[in-house]
Parts: sequence; structure tokens; C-alpha cells
Amino acid sequence: MMKFKYLGIALFSLTLAACSSVKLDPQTGADSTSGAPSSATVSDGGAVGSVPQPTATPETVVQSTGPTSSSLQAAALAAGRLVYFDYDSYVIKPEFQKLIEAQARYLSSDPSLRVVIEGHTDERGGREYNLALGQRRAEAVRRALSLLGVADAQTDAVSFGEEKPAAEGSNEAAWSQNRRAEISYR
Repeated sequence: MMKFKYLGIALFSLTLAACSSVKLDPQTGADSTSGAPSSATVSDGGAVGSVPQPTATPETVVQSTGPTSSSLQAAALAAGRLVYFDYDSYVIKPEFQKLIEAQARYLSSDPSLRVVIEGHTDERGGREYNLALGQRRAEAVRRALSLLGVADAQTDAVSFGEEKPAAEGSNEAAWSQNRRAEISYR
């Protein structure tokens, strides 16, 4: 059920992006790529019995260009790049959904962007187990981005297991910072 929600959000976003790419000629109200009249300009040409409508001028034409790449980048930076996990889990918590959505919007806005999703674990568990758990965490984030419209070619998932801790220590405070997936832009 959640897959359809994300797919719907992605399709809606793509529709909005496609609609915002049409530029209008401010003098004629025509689509500058096809010459077809736009429904955004209202003018009846002064027909008998009608009230003349003002024609559009460059100052009155409002074009919806959608979010810019720099605003999407700023939103992605503000959202963060770290997804934290519970002990022995690779389930993405709901509190990280907005982060993943912001990163997906930014990645979808520029197909040339590439990320590596690095999966990490705390020091508990064997080396092989932690490498596998880190990989599952990275793949979970990669799948979430993919469901939101990010091309598979833009993402790679790797595991570092317990090899690159964010915090030193053998306590819950350190362990909770080490159970993470990092989104690293390349």
C-alpha cells in the first residue's frame, strides 16, 4: 500500500514538473514551442457585446517554473543525509521519510547526480553479519529513493559494517550513532 502512495507522489511531482516547462510568449499567449494558444491568456478580441479583457504583458504573465535546482539542493541539505536505524534492524523509521523525500526530489531534478548510500552498523555482532546488515540498510534507503522516482543508475549501495564508526565507545549513545545509512553525493 505504501508503494502506491510513493508512486503516486512521484507521478504527481513529474506531472507538475512537465507542466512548468512550457514557456508562454507574453505577446500572443501562445506556447513558444508549438505556437498553440495557451489557456492561461484570456482575450476575446473585442467581439460585439463582450467586455474587452486586458491582454497579457511581460509584467503580468506569471510563469510557474516549479522548484529550482538550487532550492531543491537547499532542501536536501537541510533535511540531512543520515538515516538512523534501530538495533539489528534495516527498517526505515517514519521520522526519516521527509529526509528521503527531499533527497529524492533533488536527485530526480538532475539525472546527472549520483549518490552512494553507505550502510553502517555498531560494533556488536560478527564482521560478516555486520557487513550484511549494513548492506541491507543501504539497500533499504536505495529502494525508498527508487520508489520516489530516483533512477537506479543514480544510486549505489555499499556496506562498511562496523569499520567506519561515527562515534567511538561501547555504549548505547555511541551505538545509536553508528547504526546508520549515509547518503554521499559523488
